Amino acid sequence: MIRIHPWYTLTYLLFLFKEIIAGSLTVARYVFSREDRLAPSIVEFPLRCKTDMEVTWLASSITITPGTLVVATAAGTETEPPTLFVHSMFGQDRNEILDSLQDMERRLLTMTRGKNNGL
Repeated sequence: MIRIHPWYTLTYLLFLFKEIIAGSLTVARYVFSREDRLAPSIVEFPLRCKTDMEVTWLASSITITPGTLVVATAAGTETEPPTLFVHSMFGQDRNEILDSLQDMERRLLTMTRGKNNGL
């Protein structure tokens, strides 16, 4: 059962707001500059999220952040976790993209499970 923690929810929403602003500025900078920093890529991101609600919140959070988009999902099985396939406009380094996604997922799981519950 998921129990939403109010303090962690507030910190997650503030983090998400910061990511939306940062992503918007990055996209705007690209649009108005002549530099070619565009490095689109799609990464496979296996999840620690277990419930449909956690997966949906994470996919929505990724998609509303400018410069990233969830393009596909794969349901989990007994041996494989659920997976998101994420398109990034400015993905210079695959590991950097995955680190950023893992940070977002960690913050979301803290919101839904508590500080040390299941992480």
